[in-house]
Amino acid sequence: MKSFYTVLGFLLFLFGILSIILNLVGLQFVFLTWIDSFGRLAAFILRIVMMLTGIILMYLNLVDWRQDDSTALGGK
Repeated sequence: MKSFYTVLGFLLFLFGILSIILNLVGLQFVFLTWIDSFGRLAAFILRIVMMLTGIILMYLNLVDWRQDDSTALGGK
């Protein structure tokens, strides 16, 4: 399940950044056209939120939360 959320986070980030780049040249993904119905600013903010959510999902799933505290602090 951990890899699923990592892939989901990567896809959210990828589609977020690509939709911003494509929007700059006047193109858009067909399945993301509904985002533009909220207006230009809201659509841009939603794309940024997609990117940030993807980064947060990847970070939360790739960090080893069960590591020993002594190794995290540099001890042996």
